[in-house]
Amino acid sequence: MSARRVVVTGLGAVTPLGLSSQDLWDGLLKGKCGADTITAFDPVKFPCKIAGEAPEYKVRNYVPKSQRKSVKLMCRDIELSIIATHEAVNNSGLATKATAPDNVSIDPTRTAISYGAGLISCDLVELAPSVALSITDNQFDIKKWGVDGLNTLTPLWLLKYLPNMLPCHVGIHHDIQGPSNTITCGEAAAHIAIAEAAEMVARGDADVAFAGGCEAKVNPIVMMRQCLLKRSTVASNDQPEKACRPFDADAAGSVFGEAAGMLIFEELDAAKARNATILAEIVGTASSNSLNKQYEHLEPDGKGVAIAIEKALAEAGISPDQIDLIIPGGTGIATDDKAEAAALKTVFGDALENIAVWPIKSMTTHTGSAAGAIDLIAAIQAINNSQIGPAKNFDTPAEGCELNIAKEATTKEINYALCCGYSFGGQTAAIVVKSYKETA
Repeated sequence: MSARRVVVTGLGAVTPLGLSSQDLWDGLLKGKCGADTITAFDPVKFPCKIAGEAPEYKVRNYVPKSQRKSVKLMCRDIELSIIATHEAVNNSGLATKATAPDNVSIDPTRTAISYGAGLISCDLVELAPSVALSITDNQFDIKKWGVDGLNTLTPLWLLKYLPNMLPCHVGIHHDIQGPSNTITCGEAAAHIAIAEAAEMVARGDADVAFAGGCEAKVNPIVMMRQCLLKRSTVASNDQPEKACRPFDADAAGSVFGEAAGMLIFEELDAAKARNATILAEIVGTASSNSLNKQYEHLEPDGKGVAIAIEKALAEAGISPDQIDLIIPGGTGIATDDKAEAAALKTVFGDALENIAVWPIKSMTTHTGSAAGAIDLIAAIQAINNSQIGPAKNFDTPAEGCELNIAKEATTKEINYALCCGYSFGGQTAAIVVKSYKETA
């Protein structure tokens, strides 16, 4: 990165563990599991009947009164993003048009947003009547859809489901007028969006950047896809809290869920000038890709993950043995866990024995395009609290996954942490974050 240093001053999260980043942290330290039987729809015909759902909320409570009409155009992904951003801004001590319209402390033209988003599936209840009007001889008729079906939908219907509408709504509410980018790289989207946000500040395109990601995967279309591709575990419908088992010998698949994570990045001198609480510093980011012909899984040696980690470490200017904590992708899908473990061994070698590895998806569930942001928030909280929570559901390491994973919460000073991840389409990414210490 350039001479402009990028620091984190605000955190916001909505996860199956709660409606705040503090709820997330408290849940992780206690080994709390956010997976439970699906309530968003009736999963009776689904082989996997569990997921991670956010607690109930009223999005209107997080939207400025002057903008509340916009709630009608929000899908669940947008709603979760709005809530996480509200917390992140308040947590940072900044004031925006949405939080303090009479006392705005940001320059909107020098404020950016980079956000990861997933494939947003339509609400079936909303769409079904229109589809029903588009049937000819028990078959979907695309011509009839164009003539009859679409006419029953509001003209603004599609605006609820475009990935770029997540940062769009956030940007409108908080009056962000600087660079804006939406990253749609699946489960690695937030990692890459965060990297771009850090670069926006580092290269001087912005002084403040909103960075993160969101995805609401508890949708029948999304969940069925995970089931058909055999990514979802079907072994623990009656024991959701034991279902996701990253790197464990009994790993049988992932549990999917919904979340949003937002972080506030600032240029160091600007943050210091306003006496902001500096939570951490972003020092290295990188991305690569898996070369597996079976794109649904990582290549067995995890080379794509290894490349991303090596590049991130190089950008941070540190050696592998300087990393104190790794929060991996750790999906609970056995083949991918083994491949990711192989990547870690390639990069860290013998030093891996002394580096804490903390897989958290056994608690947060796999939240897709939000995962990288949730992982980074957990890493930053671990740095600031000098604590690492327990690895839930890790009893016996799977073959090839002999990592330094603690079953109990531990106290440890953390100077550098690594978050790495990958998408089911082959994208890989890594972020190195450093504890911030004031120097004379």
